[in-house]
Parts: sequence; structure tokens; C-alpha cells
Amino acid sequence: MDRIGVVGCGLMGSGIAEVTARAGANVLVVEQDAVAMGKGLERIEKSLLRAVTSGKMAEEESRRIRDNLSFTTDFSELEDRELVIEAVAENEEIKLDVFRKIDAAVKDPDAILATNTSSIPIIKLAMATHRPEQVIGMHFFNPVPVLKLVELISSLLTSPETTARARSYATESLSKRVITSPDRAGFVVNALLIPYLLSAIRMLESGFASAEDIDTGMMVGCAHPMGPLALTDLIGLDTTMAVAESLYEEFKEPHLAPPPLLSRMTQAGLMGRKSGQGFFSYKS
Repeated sequence: MDRIGVVGCGLMGSGIAEVTARAGANVLVVEQDAVAMGKGLERIEKSLLRAVTSGKMAEEESRRIRDNLSFTTDFSELEDRELVIEAVAENEEIKLDVFRKIDAAVKDPDAILATNTSSIPIIKLAMATHRPEQVIGMHFFNPVPVLKLVELISSLLTSPETTARARSYATESLSKRVITSPDRAGFVVNALLIPYLLSAIRMLESGFASAEDIDTGMMVGCAHPMGPLALTDLIGLDTTMAVAESLYEEFKEPHLAPPPLLSRMTQAGLMGRKSGQGFFSYKS
């Protein structure tokens, strides 16, 4: 597959667009408007500049990758894509609407429609299309150009051929390490990670320990590269909230319910690194 579509060019979408372009694919990115396109392109260019500046990539290679990318606001331009990866906000209604539009636009009968969702059941998105057997979860991790993992999630209706092709693309073209998960909220990584992050937020909320001490404890005491609150800031409080809600809706276990502090911070627009303020400040 060398004609790839990416819908959404935020934090995750820009990373997915970059790695697929690095792999030599012709990549078409769909965004909602010119402002969003500009921000997405800026993220990619900053990432490529860091790679060049650090000596990990030649300037010529950076230009080649940039030439592999094109941008549009028109879903119909996805008609010739062999693989389309959805990477919009972690909101079920938004994703359902996007999948309907992708399904209507893509004309290749063998095309794979993938979602980068962190937690939404794949079958819900698949049933919004006329080809549920070709819908699969391909969950990348942030920052996409750096982290090697992709979770592959097949729904009850995903065909074995779709799964095999998606796995082959992730491992052979993108050089990613693939793990597989059943189609349940949270999949493998977030089913383990989110309860841990919520526990840290509850500890802070109760006054049991400071944010600095919670994160230092896990980094120095458990050799984690990043503390849970800083990691929540990196993921985004809104994304953490959405995944927690999805987990709680599916399993109804109290420890999966979002803490009030997380809810209030999200409502206040304190989303973490992307907003400049979360549990820690990132304002220059």
C-alpha cells in the first residue's frame, strides 16, 4: 500500500502522516479547514527539523518526506487511497461522522479503513460503513515518529485478510512493533495505563501527596521515564478523560470513573502540554 490517507492532523495525525511519508508513501492529509492544515504542517515540519538538527536525518531526506505529503479539506480526494487512517479527536460522534465520510469517498473496494482510537470499540465505527470487514484499529503512540508500538485491533467482523495486510504494513513498511488486542475498551495498553493515571490524579486530589512528589516517586522509585501526572499532561487531559469514560461505560468499575479533578481541569481547558497548562506548567 503506497497511497495513504490520514484524516486529522493534530498531535497524533501529524505523527502518523510523517511516519507514512517517511516510509515512501504518497500521503494525503484531510483536515477541517486551512487553519488546522497549517498547524498540522507546522507540527510535521518542526519534527523533521529536529531530526535534521540532531543529525538523525539528512536535509535531502527531509525534503523528500515533505514532498510525499499533500493536504486538503475535501474528503472526496481520498477516492484512490488504499489505506485511510482516522486520527481525529477521541469523540465517538465525531469519529462516526468521519467514518461515514471516508466510506463514501474511498472507491477502492479493497481499501482498509483504520482508526487510531484509544478506546472506542472498533465495531461501532465499522458499522458506520458499508464494509465493516475492512475496518480495523491501528492505535499508534505519541510521539509517533519515536515510539515503535502499534496496537492492532480487529472487530468481530474484521476479515483475516484485512488484519494480515494491516499488520504487514505496520511491521514491514513502518518498522513498528505490533501487538494485538480484542475489541474491548482500552485495548491492552490503556486498559493498564489509564487506571494508573487516574489513581495518581485521585492521590493529588485528596491531598495525599504533591504532584511533584507523586511523579518523583514513580520516576526515582520505580525507574519510570516519566511520572503519571506529567504523562497525563503529555497524553492530554481531554484524551485521558475520554478514554476513562469509555472504559467506565464498558466495565462499570468504580476505579475507572474519571476523578472530579480531571473533569474540572478538562472543563477549564487545562489540557496539559498542548494548552500550556495541566498538572504542570509548560508556558515559556
